[in-house]
Amino acid sequence: MSYPAVCFGSPSPEHDISILTGLQAVRSLQRAGDKVAALYWAKSGAWYEVPAQTEANEFANGIPTSAVPVILATGADGGFYRETRRGKKTPLDISAVVNCCHGVPGEDGTLQALFDLAGLKYTGPSQWGAACGMDKLAFSGVISSAGLPSLPLYLVTDSLELAEGGPFIVKPRFGGSSIGIEIVDDLDTAKALTRSQPLLREGAVLQKYLPAAVDLNISIKTWPSLALSAVERPLRTNGLEGIYSYADKYLGGDAGIASAPRELPAEIPAEIEASLRSCAEQIASLTMARSVARIDFLWDSSDLWVNEINTIPGSLSWYFWAHEGLTFEQLLQQMLEEAVKGPTRQFRTNGADGVALRKVGAIASKLA
Repeated sequence: MSYPAVCFGSPSPEHDISILTGLQAVRSLQRAGDKVAALYWAKSGAWYEVPAQTEANEFANGIPTSAVPVILATGADGGFYRETRRGKKTPLDISAVVNCCHGVPGEDGTLQALFDLAGLKYTGPSQWGAACGMDKLAFSGVISSAGLPSLPLYLVTDSLELAEGGPFIVKPRFGGSSIGIEIVDDLDTAKALTRSQPLLREGAVLQKYLPAAVDLNISIKTWPSLALSAVERPLRTNGLEGIYSYADKYLGGDAGIASAPRELPAEIPAEIEASLRSCAEQIASLTMARSVARIDFLWDSSDLWVNEINTIPGSLSWYFWAHEGLTFEQLLQQMLEEAVKGPTRQFRTNGADGVALRKVGAIASKLA
């Protein structure tokens, strides 16, 4: 009988936080009585199965001693396999994978594409939805083209010129959890930072920094039908100044982001909440959101802007849904049910009938 798996870790700056989310999910599924495979994606890129009772500190210095290597194969017989010393491969009979890998490459479409090629069903965004959500510039373009309110976002290049002055927020174009985000006074500093900061070398984006703006977040859930949580106002430890940082999100307590300081539900005007919820519904459709996601907004008491979408949020946004009366176990079961009942991605070869190959002649003639 098939059973669920949870994958976590990944070769990512968000590796550690992904482990925390993954282990929470593993324990919760166990409490619900499920057999569950705990699949660790190491910093090296290798895959391992670890005992479900493995603790977070066992990963602090690398791969736990109890870890057993597994193989992720693609193709007609794709999936996860254990391999014996004699080379015999035994498949893990997995019904669907709960993807708890935050950031690149677990949340940007890379892992989703790999699961698609392996014929695995999985929670969270599709390959396209993941890629759109992780690319801040692409997401901003989708939001702007739909007429939703957003702050102008610019790709930082040596030739970028802006009429307005700073301060600005500089962010990795691809990344999450506030890692690599900096506040700078002017455009020249932003350009210099992009050249020197490793997390910005794959691309950096810039937007106006609004010190008086506050963060407002909402979670969406797509199964059994689209639902919106209450609105959250995360509380920065440094008051209004600065940004809602990685430390604010994850380092404030034993439960990670679930224990971060927040106001839930947020005390905001009714018209602002109505506008935010309307935007969230449209974003769910525009990005083909799946499972649970968190959408982040900025609000300065008069204006509301869409900021980002987090397609695999920390702790899978369970604290939003706990407020709605849903346990973590129930949330995971709904996510798995959606994944299992949905189709695996099919790749079609319509049109690849050999006609072009038969007519092309010798390849050598094409190189002249």
